[in-house]
Amino acid sequence: MRISTLQAFNNGVSGIQRNYANATRTQEQISTGNRILTPADDPVASVRLLQLEQQQSVLSQYDSNLTAAKNSLTQEEVTLNSVNTVLQRVRELAVQAGNGALDPQDRKSIAAELGEREDELLALMNTRNARGEYLFSGFQGKTQPFVRAADGSYSYQGDEGQRKLQIASSLSIPISDNGKSVFQSVTNAGRLSMTPAASSISAPAVRLSAPLVEDEVAFAATDFPAAGFEVRFDPTDPKAYEVYEVGGTVALQSGRLDEDDTSSDKLVFRGMTIHIDGVPAGGETFTFQRTGQEKQGVLDTVANLRKALEDPATGNNGVRDAVGVALTNLDHGMVTVDAARGNIGARLNVIETTQTDNQDVSLVNKGVQAELRELDYAEALSRLSLQTVVLEAAQQSYVKISGLSLFNVMR
Repeated sequence: MRISTLQAFNNGVSGIQRNYANATRTQEQISTGNRILTPADDPVASVRLLQLEQQQSVLSQYDSNLTAAKNSLTQEEVTLNSVNTVLQRVRELAVQAGNGALDPQDRKSIAAELGEREDELLALMNTRNARGEYLFSGFQGKTQPFVRAADGSYSYQGDEGQRKLQIASSLSIPISDNGKSVFQSVTNAGRLSMTPAASSISAPAVRLSAPLVEDEVAFAATDFPAAGFEVRFDPTDPKAYEVYEVGGTVALQSGRLDEDDTSSDKLVFRGMTIHIDGVPAGGETFTFQRTGQEKQGVLDTVANLRKALEDPATGNNGVRDAVGVALTNLDHGMVTVDAARGNIGARLNVIETTQTDNQDVSLVNKGVQAELRELDYAEALSRLSLQTVVLEAAQQSYVKISGLSLFNVMR
């Protein structure tokens, strides 16, 4: 076999370069700590690493969303806690205002604090988050949710949307509540009215308050007739009364006033409470019907009570009725707010659990990536040692071979 001088040189150089490249690659693996330097080193593992890195990026985004959701819900919970504190104080003022011994000036003093609490509630319901968006305006984050009209009434300007964030591959969680569901959709205990029937005595001496719905369960258990109900006092026995459907002939309930003409009597009928003041002459008929709003916002409840206390013409009976409606509506409002706070607590629990799950998945993800990417240093150092020996041998053999020629061999 003939080997030319050029071929011998090329083979020697090629062997040295190959062995040097192997040693250099091993050295680079040791210096970086990575087994895979290019996709060609392990195509299957490279694809798997790419998938794991993409999953890790998604988990990082979910983690950011979880933090944002937690911050938003925490702020809302703090705000609702403040709202509940204000409503508790308003309720205390309402109870205080119900004291019949107070004079109009005392009631005005209570109304003054109610006005301040009303402003405080309005500010809390119009709370903004760190991005300058309103917490309780639904999807309309830049629209102020609650606006006070010139007549002192309030209106909700937002929508009924509920902003959400995705916190897992198939899980999105609400991070806000609209103000209509939390503050406006409160059952109104004063949604019924009481008026003397057309055929009744023109100026009855007895007065019946508007029905106060105190027991919602009992009230909802019976259909309220479209025409309403009537309270009829017996023409021959004025202290006796009966309750009928309007135009009905069958008494649904009967009762009798106390013998003490100066006392105020109470009629309880199907979850409704009616106060009877004064002395009937006999033959009076009063009709109560649905005329008010089924739902009333907590701000309107406070405003109505404040207006009743500010008006000297309201009188003790009027104040009593206004306080009764306010107390019941405030209780309903606090129940609604507490329900919203309970929902927030449930969402925060979900967020906490999801954060833990995501951290566990992320830890496993990083472990798998480490197994695929990271280098076995003991094996690599051993391999480098062998490659160094091989490289040195190749270099030394090249030096010896390169000095040979046909003339040296023949001599």
